[in-house]
Amino acid sequence: MSKNQLQPTNVIACEECGLVSRLPEMQEGQSAHCPRCSHTLSSVSHQPCEKLIAYSVACLVMLAISLSFPFMSFSVKGITQEIFLINTVAMLDAFEQSALALLLLLTVLALPAVYLVLVTYLHLRIWQQNVKGRQIKASSKLVATCKWLFKFEPWLMADVFLIGVLVSLIKISSMADIGMGYSFWAFCAYTVLAVKAISLVDRYWIWNQLIPPISQPGVKVGSDHISGEHLDCHQCFQVNLPQSEHDNSCVRCGSALHPFDRVASLQKSWAYLLAAIIFYFPANLYPIMYTTSLGNETPSTIMGGVVLLWQLGSYPIALVIFIASVFIPMAKMFALAWIYWNANRPKSYVLTQAIKRQKLYRLTEFIGRWSMIDIFVVAILVALVQLQNLMAITPGPASLSFAAVVILTMLSAISFDSRCIWSNASTFEECNLNE
Repeated sequence: MSKNQLQPTNVIACEECGLVSRLPEMQEGQSAHCPRCSHTLSSVSHQPCEKLIAYSVACLVMLAISLSFPFMSFSVKGITQEIFLINTVAMLDAFEQSALALLLLLTVLALPAVYLVLVTYLHLRIWQQNVKGRQIKASSKLVATCKWLFKFEPWLMADVFLIGVLVSLIKISSMADIGMGYSFWAFCAYTVLAVKAISLVDRYWIWNQLIPPISQPGVKVGSDHISGEHLDCHQCFQVNLPQSEHDNSCVRCGSALHPFDRVASLQKSWAYLLAAIIFYFPANLYPIMYTTSLGNETPSTIMGGVVLLWQLGSYPIALVIFIASVFIPMAKMFALAWIYWNANRPKSYVLTQAIKRQKLYRLTEFIGRWSMIDIFVVAILVALVQLQNLMAITPGPASLSFAAVVILTMLSAISFDSRCIWSNASTFEECNLNE
């Protein structure tokens, strides 16, 4: 793609703080940031279509290879257990943990594959458009693809699963001989390529390439969500003028538009968070897995596993498990509760305070999914360590509760409208927001 104009000059409302800004003509390698909160509004890489297609195709090839060969093997006293990657899903289902099996299948294999296929398709359409020099016809299927595609992103956990695999290997390396199959190395390559491909995707640029933004005279640069003078679409970033109650849909993608409602956002976020807190207690009190050795069954809680690793001298791994499975969920729940509480207070605060709270919110949203490491460790161990009466590992009741904690805290953070942080921040003189 040549370094020509990639998108027309357009206004965009920052999804973090709600400020309306005017974006200049963007070229390859450029990025645009909100002048108030510094959130990245759009970032276009060099050769965006060619790069993304190459990484996505390579990633899908590695995924196919990782599903085709043995993943790893486990040997004790001449007895060997070899598993394929898909066995991690099948074994959880065999032990009546169908919900965890489905979660593993979706987050590690199915959703990443669907995401990469769809994003490759969109970039192919954009590449064809630029080569042929004509605008893509915005069909209803194309619009629906764009709408649903980006809802997958928070749930792509191949990288978290890989860390879980490495942790599980260290946990059992002292018990037996571990062998890595071709599939393991292909999965490592798949994870790295997937992370890189996802980082190249820019939602705003894709929408502007597929469906040009529609000019809305009357939208003021420098206004925000509090003014009530406009409604921004959370699907395609189109800034819309308020319409009638019976026809309040985006002029660009047709999605339903909703006025900013701090109360509704906070109620939904609090509901998910309180549910997560309830599940947090059984997740830590009940065993997350059972280890059977020579007929003796030993339950293991999350904290018990941390203590065992520490006693065995695996200090870095014990620290990783403690941080990911104990500290992060608790800290995230406290941080979200603090953010929600302050977002609902009528007291105004200055710009720097709003920026700090926004950064804390984004940090909690980013690290939340890494708590899933312990669930993936259980999945690997259950699939790998099944040597009849000699040694076996089975999932415990806490595994489902802990997965519920991670999912509910993620849903709480996703459902929270970060503009609530800015709805009572009254002192913004530090930024020059005029045209």
